[in-house]
Amino acid sequence: MSVSAEGAATKSGARRNRGIAAVTGVTGAVLLFLGVQVKPGDASFYVFTFALAVVWVIGSLLTARSRTFGSIREGKWLRDVGWGVAGGLVLLVVFLLGAGVVARIDFLASPVEALLAHARFGALPVVTAITIVNGVTEEIFFRGALHESIGGSTNRRLIGTTIVYTLVTGASGIPLLALAAMSMGLLAGWLRQRTGALLAPIVAHLTWSLGMLYLLQPTLDIWRAL
Repeated sequence: MSVSAEGAATKSGARRNRGIAAVTGVTGAVLLFLGVQVKPGDASFYVFTFALAVVWVIGSLLTARSRTFGSIREGKWLRDVGWGVAGGLVLLVVFLLGAGVVARIDFLASPVEALLAHARFGALPVVTAITIVNGVTEEIFFRGALHESIGGSTNRRLIGTTIVYTLVTGASGIPLLALAAMSMGLLAGWLRQRTGALLAPIVAHLTWSLGMLYLLQPTLDIWRAL
């Protein structure tokens, strides 16, 4: 194959990957929107959220490139876990402190508490599993497949993945989730740059999301009581 033919094939593959990533993002946004409309206790919430995880995985597999699933760096996995836990805890503390403001603004607090109600009225172990599965699959897609598909400089990838992640999450209609997506996108993207792998972003995402699942509602209640 000639150099020009190889270049054309590479560009065609890149366009294909970006197209698949775009379709995956739109599909995920629709499923996320439908999922947050479900009333607490309704089993269809689990269907939408697990379907969302499946979409991220399929989208990642279809756009996968050599380093998409390079989650563990040989001999450095413990360091990556440490970076992930530290980053996730810092972001968690920031959001729990910020809950003091959210608790006093109904249009911010109400949709978040409606989402958290799925843990109270549903099966907490299942909601925990959903949180874990979606956290992992989101990182595989956004900081894995999408990161590779965007190409270009590391800053371009960081900004691009964060913008897309924020827009997709913003489809939920919950302002605090959009803010969380922007914050997590920047943190996870930075960890992806620093470590060159997905383990640190995944650990950071899970540390933050599980902490929010179990601690946000009690924190909002405490702030209101002060």
